[in-house]
Amino acid sequence: MNQDTLELEDGQVTVPYQRRDMQQKDIVDLGIALQQRSNTMSAVEYLRSQNVGNDVIERVLTEPGRRRSWCR
Repeated sequence: MNQDTLELEDGQVTVPYQRRDMQQKDIVDLGIALQQRSNTMSAVEYLRSQNVGNDVIERVLTEPGRRRSWCR
């Protein structure tokens, strides 16, 4: 999983990467919903049409446990 490094006063802390792009989040969430309602190929085609990277498509559609969580 990708990680961010945060600089704190007393040093650095590494934390799991959290998606921060609301538009990308909505696109990926719609792709996941499409997979659940239709099929994986429809979700792949939709996500590709929205310029989502192949690595992200593969991760979110085939490895649900590795999906990034959204923090507000």
